[in-house]
Amino acid sequence: MPDGEPTRVLFVCLGNICRSPTAHGVFMSFVARAGLSDSVQVDSCGTGDWHVGSAPDARAIAEASKRGHDLRALRARQLQGSDFENYHYVLAMDNNNLDELQALCPAPYASRLGLLLDYAPELGVKEVPDPYYGGAKGFSQVLDLIETACDGLVQAIKLRVR
Repeated sequence: MPDGEPTRVLFVCLGNICRSPTAHGVFMSFVARAGLSDSVQVDSCGTGDWHVGSAPDARAIAEASKRGHDLRALRARQLQGSDFENYHYVLAMDNNNLDELQALCPAPYASRLGLLLDYAPELGVKEVPDPYYGGAKGFSQVLDLIETACDGLVQAIKLRVR
């Protein structure tokens, strides 16, 4: 990244109402806590268009709120072709979303793609499961995974911006 340019991070899931907005809100909290708000920009999107303009799932909002993360202002949007050029990190929640990103991504930007949980290898899992059809416990488990990975991502970015 050129000097002075903010690091831009995009979180991607299927509909942008559960996992990726949770990652978006958690990561914003962690970035602020690390004192990086001026040098890191965050967004989230979905590969599908079903929920464009919708707020995150109420269960995601409630679980995140219990841990001090505010998702209420976030609104779903669909992935755009320009996102590959505009974001330095384009992080999918699972392999299906990563496969779709890889199919759509222009070759010069392929190195920007990855899985969020790549930043939490200690967890021993690669995918954030979709909690949509489950109960509150699933949203809590997703939050556990996302918080751990977002902490790892903040550490990786801190090494790059120093």
